[in-house]
Amino acid sequence: MRALSGVLNPALVLAVFGLYPCATVAPKEGWQVYSSAQDADGRCICTVVAPEQNLCSRDAKSRQLRQLLEKVQNMSQSIEVLNLRTQRDFQYVMKMENQMKGLRTKFRQIEEDRKSLMTRHFQELREKMDDLKPLIPVLEQYKMDARLISQFKEEIRNLSAVLTAIQEEIGAYDYEELHRRVVGLEGRLRSCMSKLTCGKLMKITGPITIKTSGTRFGAWMTDPQASQRNNRVWYMDSYTNNKIVREYKSMADFVSGVESRTYSLPFKWAGTNHLVYNGSLYYNKYQSNIVVKYSFETGRVLAQRALEYAGFHNVYPYTWGGFSDIDLMADELGLWAVYATNQNAGNIVIGRLDPDTLEVLKTWNTEYSKRNAGESFMICGTLYITNSHLTGAKVYYSYSTQTSAYEYTDIPFHNQYFHISMLDYNARERVLYAWNNGHQVLFNVTLYHIIKTDDSS
Repeated sequence: MRALSGVLNPALVLAVFGLYPCATVAPKEGWQVYSSAQDADGRCICTVVAPEQNLCSRDAKSRQLRQLLEKVQNMSQSIEVLNLRTQRDFQYVMKMENQMKGLRTKFRQIEEDRKSLMTRHFQELREKMDDLKPLIPVLEQYKMDARLISQFKEEIRNLSAVLTAIQEEIGAYDYEELHRRVVGLEGRLRSCMSKLTCGKLMKITGPITIKTSGTRFGAWMTDPQASQRNNRVWYMDSYTNNKIVREYKSMADFVSGVESRTYSLPFKWAGTNHLVYNGSLYYNKYQSNIVVKYSFETGRVLAQRALEYAGFHNVYPYTWGGFSDIDLMADELGLWAVYATNQNAGNIVIGRLDPDTLEVLKTWNTEYSKRNAGESFMICGTLYITNSHLTGAKVYYSYSTQTSAYEYTDIPFHNQYFHISMLDYNARERVLYAWNNGHQVLFNVTLYHIIKTDDSS
């Protein structure tokens, strides 16, 4: 979802489109998408783009220009040395050319009167002429090189003039003034972004296959609360009888299989619906309805708490089984647990959790059977439920915790490898992580944002 309108130099841009999909327009070089909004048909309403972080760095830009100018000056000096050497060799060849012309004249004279010369003298002249013949193409090449060097010198002079002009132009800007303009535009941008409500799921595209590894069932994830520079990946194979978590420093390391660290959890896990959130792993303890919070930094359990009345150990799993009774997930609003209870007749219960204590802050009872759900995930406080884990699955039902209301939906997605045992939303990347029959895949999501106005209630 990208769009770009006229550029505000040097800071930020808010572009509004109503006719074209966001994906058809890309920001110019040096700009990146800050956020975007679109309507129910996927058409772009509002896209905010911003310059890359180093775009307004006067010092970095000037330093790059100075380095470039120094390289150009070094090139110019090298060209000058080459030119002097070429001119010197050229003069030598010109001298040889004059000697050749003189020899040709003498040779013609000798040819006219060769009967009067001895055969030996004639042969000596012939040999000298043969020795000089290879110099003819050399002479022509030196003439071409001399012209080329002259062109190089002219281009170097032009380039130096352009770079000097650019450097002078950048130096003319007042850095403090530019900084004030950037800060002001950032404030206006944040004001605009505050009017964007949380998004509603409209479309799922993909999948993109990242890797094929492990057993048929498992989980993999990144931390939605991590900084942009932190791209660690965690990998948990199988749905039971395991407590080894593998860590990779980046997606590239994950693809190539370069592990950075492994963790041995104090308890085995149940199911595949684990979550890494703000540096800690949240998972369902095997053969219990207890949620465990484990710190990767300290290697210790920070908290554990039972979900009251929650079914476990294949009492209320998803359609594929695998002890998937308790599903832990996170979205833009926080940490959630999805499970079922006898009190709610085996239908799904949504629980809002405190990330530190694991206390259930509030619950919502839905009317959708947990055993009939393929998988589920939260986006902006709304639970989306798929009707199957097999081919032909689609997002069939959604429940909003903000309105305590549900609706039936019809959002298809491509179950490429025919069996999904884990599906989880990452709010930082706005993608769905999935474990699809031993394949680790990503789905892109399209969200519909409503822009609040001052007159909105």
